[in-house]
Order: sequence, then C-alpha cells, then structure tokens
Amino acid sequence: MLAGFEDFDEFDIATSDTTIHGRRGGAGPPVLLLHGVPETHLMWHRVAPRLAERFTVVATDLRGFGASGTPPSTPDHAPYSMRAIARDQVEVMRALGYERFAVVGHDRGARCAYRMALDHREAVARLAVLDVVPTGEAFGRADTDFALGYWVWSFLAAPEPVPERLVAAAPSVLVDHMLDSWSRVPDAFPPEVRAAYTAQFADPATVHAICEEYRAAATLDREHDETDRGMRRRIGCPTLALWSAAGPVAEWYEPLDIWQAWADDVRGGPIDSGHFLPEEAPDETARHLLDFLA
Repeated sequence: MLAGFEDFDEFDIATSDTTIHGRRGGAGPPVLLLHGVPETHLMWHRVAPRLAERFTVVATDLRGFGASGTPPSTPDHAPYSMRAIARDQVEVMRALGYERFAVVGHDRGARCAYRMALDHREAVARLAVLDVVPTGEAFGRADTDFALGYWVWSFLAAPEPVPERLVAAAPSVLVDHMLDSWSRVPDAFPPEVRAAYTAQFADPATVHAICEEYRAAATLDREHDETDRGMRRRIGCPTLALWSAAGPVAEWYEPLDIWQAWADDVRGGPIDSGHFLPEEAPDETARHLLDFLA
C-alpha cells in the first residue's frame, strides 16, 4: 500500500459505459480528486490524507487510465470526451451515496472537473482546477509557443495508429519526459509511483484510450467549450484556480482573468512548483484546498 493511502478503501464501480477504479477514506463532506496525465489517482498520495482529516475523500482513475476501464471508442471520439468522462465520475459519486460534492482536478482531471461543473451543476458544490485554462481557450489562443510547448497535445491527437505504436515502442520515454521536463522539484515522484505511471502505458488499450482523449480534446471538448461560451453558460459554484508560478499557464496566460470569464466566483493564484502541484508542493496545495473547501 502506497504511503498516504493506508486508511483508504479501494473500489471498482460500474458506470453506464465502463468501470471506474478508486479509493475512499476520511469522514465529512465529500471531495472528489481527479488526476492528470501521465498519472493515476496515486498522484494525490501526499494531499489526500490531509484532506481526509476533515473530508470524505474519493480519488479515482479517469476512464482510460490506471485500473479504470477502456471502453471502445467511436470515429468521433465521443466516448473519450470530457463530457463522457465527467458523467462517469458523477455516477461513481452517486453510487457511493454523494449527490453533491466538491471536485478538485489537476491537468486532464481539471478539464473533467470544469466540464462536470458546467454539465452537472446540481452535483458540483465547489470546483478547484490546477494548472489549466479551459480547453477551448487553450486552442483558441494557440501560437508558436503553444505548438512547441504543448506538442504532446498534437502528438497524442495524431491519427491512429501512429502515436499508439510510437508510445508502445518505448512507454517510459514519454512518461519520463512528462514527469521530468514538466516538474521543478527533484525526487517528486517516488520510484513505486513512477513505476505505476509507466506501467499503464505498457497496455495498448490504455495508450489508445489516452490518445482518444487527446483527439476528443481537439475536437469535441473544444466544440463543447465554444458552444458554452456562445450560450454564455457559466460555472455557478465557487471556483479555485491554482497554477505553477513558473509554467506555461503563468507564462502564456492571465489565468485568473480567464477563469473569471467562465465562472461567477473565482479566487486563486500561483504556487512555487512545477506542473505537478500536489506532488511537488503538497503542503501549499493542501493548505489552499483546505481553506477553499472549508
């Protein structure tokens, strides 16, 4: 058992389309934690136990990641849109007995989280998004820096089977690149955690699912965001935005201004770390989350 999750119970819950794996621990109001790429729910191992002192904490693997299911995709990539992935998570929380809850997401998990807040307003009481701006904003503002700095977005979204086969040939190359070049804190990833992240990329079904998620991001997720902006749909719940003080989100955008255009009640700021806030700066990340969730 990974340190930090000793007092958490594992579960596998069937949803409408797949099965979601996760852990639950603590007591109090429910909080759902969603991971990013190339991680699994294990990325919360330094933050989840602190939150569990005051909250019931649920940490899951997103559809296509870790020990969650990899359902078949379709030509339009809809099964791997954030709309479908968010629906999984709402169904998991309902199966656990939580009709309304807070959600905290990092990276891809943050994209799932804000989509959930837009599509399931009745379910999301509070929203925290870590080191992202909305997908539609990212594509709409794309330039040379984006093309070179976020090349993974284009690479994994390339037509099947090119990225799948290239990743399969050397999965650790991609995972180590993400973990090492996007972080600033040495030894942020214990060997067993890094190994778990890498192991999932040895599964062809997982690699294909993750590529499908990026293909959906470039098409359906972007379109869903643009539709919401056109209809002036906004996030109604209190929202916390945190980001790396030295990363692309801070360098390329005014993240608080962007999120204030999407949500009615936004606060937040930068954290002195690389991209992986919960693993590189767990104390500061946990402090911000505890203050916000309280």
